Amino acid sequence: MRENVKKLTFTALLTAFAIIIPLYFGFLRIVIPPVFSATIASHVPVFLAMFLGPGAAIAVGVGSAFGFLIALGPYVAARAFMHVFVGIIGAYLLKKDISFGKIVVITAPIHGLLEGISTIPFMGVKGFTISYVILTVGVGTVIHHIVDGTISGVLVQALEKSGQVNFVKKSYLEK
Repeated sequence: MRENVKKLTFTALLTAFAIIIPLYFGFLRIVIPPVFSATIASHVPVFLAMFLGPGAAIAVGVGSAFGFLIALGPYVAARAFMHVFVGIIGAYLLKKDISFGKIVVITAPIHGLLEGISTIPFMGVKGFTISYVILTVGVGTVIHHIVDGTISGVLVQALEKSGQVNFVKKSYLEK
């Protein structure tokens, strides 16, 4: 029971970060109109939620979409909702004892593809081209994913070195 409370608490904190980052860290945002933006560190809560399991990854991904909906509107929120699926995939890969670094590499093209696809329904509304979707949104998302994955990896290593958290073998809640 105590572990469930910890997991719920950490999921809530990561969800709060996923909402706060797009709202208050605009100074870390790169924008390429009409719909591409990359807010540095916005994927970090989802990456960390992967260690808590698929349910936590879903909650944090939904929080991310909500934060981006408030901060930047429905086009970017649709892209941010793809964090749900990236988080689920990452959480399942972690359960299969795949290293976090490999998970970042495996999920990067999936993330780029999903975010590119999520913008296609808005093409007529915003008037952008398929090459914009592939090059700017798809490739831009992959680059952003790798940057945030690197930040998350450094954070995971620092937390592990502190001796308070064990990400390597199991969820840190099972330590």
